[in-house]
This record gives sequence, structure tokens and C-alpha cells, in this order.
Amino acid sequence: MGYQEITFDKDSVFLVTGGAGFIGSNLCEALIGMGYTVRCLDDLSTGKYENIEPLEKNDRFTFIKGDIRDLDTCMEACKDVDYVLNQAAWGSVPRSIEMPLLYEEINIRGTINMMEAARVSGVKKFVYASSSSVYGDSTELPKKEGQEGRVISPYALTKKTDEEYGRLYKQLYGLDTYGLRYFNVFGRRQDPNGMYAAVIPKFLKQLLHGETPTINGDGRQSRDFTYIDNVIEANLRACKADSSAAGEAFNIGAGGRLYLIDVYENLCKALGVEVTPNFGPPRAGDVRDSNADISKARILLGYDPEYDFEKGIAIAIDWYREYLK
Repeated sequence: MGYQEITFDKDSVFLVTGGAGFIGSNLCEALIGMGYTVRCLDDLSTGKYENIEPLEKNDRFTFIKGDIRDLDTCMEACKDVDYVLNQAAWGSVPRSIEMPLLYEEINIRGTINMMEAARVSGVKKFVYASSSSVYGDSTELPKKEGQEGRVISPYALTKKTDEEYGRLYKQLYGLDTYGLRYFNVFGRRQDPNGMYAAVIPKFLKQLLHGETPTINGDGRQSRDFTYIDNVIEANLRACKADSSAAGEAFNIGAGGRLYLIDVYENLCKALGVEVTPNFGPPRAGDVRDSNADISKARILLGYDPEYDFEKGIAIAIDWYREYLK
């Protein structure tokens, strides 16, 4: 069952922070398409206005340009909101190693500001983006909640800290928080540009433009690549979840494990090209292997991902063919 089958009161108001980003804009688009009222809060530091510009024509959509590091902005954005989907953050493990202080400000302080604003405003559910990076140096597979290792990047530490605050805000203040540990999300509107671009859109752009991609490491690192529509479903499921599941973090993946070199070869085949990749040094702070045990999310959230990698990547490739013309 897809996310379109998940329903709320027709007058429900959603706030999506980071709503002009990859995941956030897809959430905004989905919710508007389902007939709900949506506020998008974004400072456009990493998000793009073009991602949400088509939504501005809808009178149920409001864009607020603002920074989650400013508590007053968060308080104003949360007024009369039922559900907060907090996606605002700076991603990228390598960039966090270069800029740890900025990551602390945005990913930790900004998230706490949003939790506090949601608490004061009486928000029903606060759903926030965490990350599979919290598993750190753990070699256990599949990754299972409660079996985390030591984090190996500032980015991972910010997400681990967010989860602890989520637990405390439920325990101390009664705010229903749900942390979603995303596993390598991909799909439409994921930015293929820049040195910190995610691997799938970066490879697709290079292959479509006749360039030779570089794989960091030996290509035998594995990932649980998760199509964007599964993430939309997870966010909406969390908004409907029982309060007894609040204060927890949940793996949100497809439950698969793919080696990066195999993904690369599949992309080449789908595009009808033969390009031998370059190989570079492994990236500092990267988790070697990642594969999600999603049983906790299935049981407590009702999460049932509709898209496996093959189904999702076929749709994504079609989108990038058009976008990268």
C-alpha cells in the first residue's frame, strides 16, 4: 500500500522544515497532492527554491524563508501546526569533518529549537530525520536499533544527539517524537552537482554526460539504497503511530544490501553505456557496510516499503534523463 492511502483530518496542517531540499520538497509535494495544508521552512542554504516553486501556486502551501537556528522563527512556523516533519539539516559526512562547528549549530541546536517550538505549540507529532550513520563502526549486519557502534563522523554525532533529545522530549515533556534513520535515500530532485553530491545522482549525471565517475574505495562497500517514496511513507506512518512508540528511532530502508560496484554496473547497463570507473581512496568517516533491519518500523509504525531498489532506480533514471538534458 502506498503513502497515498494514509489519511489525516482534512484540515490538518503540516510543517516541513528543510522543505526546499531533496526529501523535504518531496514531502511537501506529496502532502499538497493529498489535499493538506503545508508550511515549508527553509533558509535555502542547501535547499533550492526551484524545488518548491510549482507549489507556490497552491493556496494551501506557504513558504517561510528562515533558519532553524533562530528560535523565534521556529516558534512562528509551529503556530497552529498539527505535525512537524523536521528534515532541516546539513548532510554529508565529509563536509561535517571539515565543518564540525557549523554542523553542531544546524543539526543539533536547530533540531532542539524545533522540538522546543513544537512542544510549546502543542504539536501532535514531531517526526525528524536521523541517519544510518549513527551505527558508526559497528560491523553487525543487518543494522538493528540498539546495536550501534561508536560514531565516526561529526555528522553521525549530530544525529545521535538528536535522537537522545528526541527521547528526552518524550520522556520529560510528553512530545511524541519519532526519529527516522534514513538509509541512503535516492530519487527525483536529489542534487547531482557539487563535491558532496550523493553517489547515485552523481554517477547518473557523469554517465549521461560522457564523463568517467570515480568510486571512493574498492567498490565493495555495501548500502541499503532506499527510494524516496518509501521515506514519504515512513514520515506519514510516524505521524499516525501510537504514542507508545514515541521517543524511539527507527531504521527506514528497503531492507536490501547492494555493493556499490554492482550498482554502478547496473546504472551503466540501464543507460546503455560501458565506462570503466576510476577508483579513489576511501572517504574518511564513511560506514563500510549498511543494511537495514526494518522489523521495528514494520511493527511499531506499520512501515511497509513499496519500492525495492530495482523499481525505484528505474523511475529515478527516467527522471534524471529528463532533468539532465
